[in-house]
Amino acid sequence: MSKQNQWIVGVNAVASAIENDADNVREVLVEGGSKNTRLTEIEENARRKGIEVRRVNGQALDGVGGSVRHQGVAARYAAARTWDESELQGLVEAAEGKALVLVLDGVQDPHNLGACLRSAAAAGVTAVIIPKDKSVGINATVRKTSAGAADRIPVVAVTNLARCLKDLQKLGVWIYGLAGEADASLYATDLRGNIALVLGGEGDGMRRLTREHCDGLVKIPMPGDIESLNVSVATGVTLFEAVRQRR
Repeated sequence: MSKQNQWIVGVNAVASAIENDADNVREVLVEGGSKNTRLTEIEENARRKGIEVRRVNGQALDGVGGSVRHQGVAARYAAARTWDESELQGLVEAAEGKALVLVLDGVQDPHNLGACLRSAAAAGVTAVIIPKDKSVGINATVRKTSAGAADRIPVVAVTNLARCLKDLQKLGVWIYGLAGEADASLYATDLRGNIALVLGGEGDGMRRLTREHCDGLVKIPMPGDIESLNVSVATGVTLFEAVRQRR
C-alpha cells in the first residue's frame, strides 16, 4: 500500500478519515468562530484520538482546499491509500466465492470517481480497480465527493488493466462489461458469484482491449429516449442489481 501526504477537505471526508484511519491524520484545521455543530464534533473526536487541532481563518482553509469547498474543515493526511496490485488476490480469496469487484476504465472526472466510490462502499464491494494512466487518482475532490468512501474500500491502481483482468479470471472471477450495444440485459445476468463489473469512462466508454478481456457484455435496459447514463449513475444501478441478486 503506497502513501503520500495530502490535504483532504470537507466535513464527511475529514470525519471519515478521523473515524476510520486516525493513525494517518497528522493535524486538523477547523474554521474559528463557526457555529456548525458537525465541526465541533469533528474537533472533539480528533482531540480524543490525540490528533492536533488548530483553529484558523477561512483564508487558511482556502489555501489548502484549492478549488474544493472546504466547509470549514481540513486535515493533513499521511495516507492517500492506493492498494498494490499484488494485494488483489488476497482480497478476492477472502471474499470466499462472493467477490464483487468494480473496474472503472478511465474515469477522468474526480466528481464521477468520488460518486462511484460512494456507491461502491454502500454496495460493500471487495475492491475498486482503476488504471494508473488515463484516469483521475484519489485526490482531494474525489475524497470529498466520495463522502469518506475512499478510506473505507480498497482502491487498486493498476499499470496494465487488461493483464489485471486476466489475473482476475485466473482467480475464478467472471468479468462483465457494461456496453450500450450489448444484447444481454444486466437484469438477466447471474451476478451472484465472483464477479467483476467493468464500466468505461466518460465519452468513449470501455477501451477496446478492456472490452476484449470481458467474459460477456451486458446493458442496462433503457426504455426512455436516452443513449447512455452518466458513469456514476450506471455504476450505482449495476452494483445494486448485484446486491439485489445476492440477497
